[in-house]
Amino acid sequence: MNTPCTQPYLVTLGEALAVMSAPEPGPLTVGATLRLGLAGAESNVAVGVSRLGGSATWIGRVSDDELGELILRELRAEGVTALAVRDPAPTSLLLRERRTVTHSRTRYYRTHTAGGRLSPEDIPEHIVAGAAVLHITGITPALGEGPAQAVRRAVDIATGAGVPVSMDVNFRSLLWSEEEARHTLLPLLRSSDLVFAGPHEARLAVPEAGEDPQALAAALCELGPGGAVIKLGAEGAFALLDGKPYKQPAAPVRVHDSVGAGDAFAAGYLAELLQGAPPEQRLRTAGLLGAFAVSTTGDWEGLPRRGELTLLDHHDDVIR
Repeated sequence: MNTPCTQPYLVTLGEALAVMSAPEPGPLTVGATLRLGLAGAESNVAVGVSRLGGSATWIGRVSDDELGELILRELRAEGVTALAVRDPAPTSLLLRERRTVTHSRTRYYRTHTAGGRLSPEDIPEHIVAGAAVLHITGITPALGEGPAQAVRRAVDIATGAGVPVSMDVNFRSLLWSEEEARHTLLPLLRSSDLVFAGPHEARLAVPEAGEDPQALAAALCELGPGGAVIKLGAEGAFALLDGKPYKQPAAPVRVHDSVGAGDAFAAGYLAELLQGAPPEQRLRTAGLLGAFAVSTTGDWEGLPRRGELTLLDHHDDVIR
């Protein structure tokens, strides 16, 4: 295991999956070339932070086989400190089919897998307590009792050590019901300092708040967080941070693949938070990373280095 460097770092925990994706449109039933890679909401955020020059640590379990080795090699190649327990269980698999140019289908195979066996004992206390921010998502608690307890353990360590907690609701209906998600995520949300959510995800926690992004953000903050960011897709984002409202328009880009956009947005915001940037810059970089994510292929592969953030200032095709 490698350990985080001495600069302020983000720590996150969750499941990383092997991804088999078809680069060309068409049905998989007739045979197709598949590209092998990795994905995972928390690992996506860690990579995004690292690409912007921040320090990020990912905690998880990976299989003791070639796919587990692939996950660790890719994360470490991206500058992410990967603290992983090797497990004899297999790696979860995500199969992504581009059925047409405009329609994709995703299937998950994640029963009895290494990532779902994450436990509180896998969480190194000194790593979480020494972080500048802990980032969690609503996906990992949905994987089972062990992962849910692991997330709770990390949050308890962070709050006890005065480490800010960032939470992306990231509701996945394939993993659990809205009622199950609300029951588990509300206590985590109340322990968080910052929450990211889409409008529907926000209404899971505050159904009485209605449709207005400002009302949703205010209602989320009333539960405990000092900041709430409502992600609005093509309409940008609305944030309420320490009682002050902010609006961030979306960068105008041609949408190619929307997968990973929310993770990219969170990564951009948190990378600037680590740098001590003001809210306006955090939100602007978040919006830019979201735009890079939707205008390129893959969960994290198209995310920019810091020197590339100005590329989207040019809205026409540019050859450099």
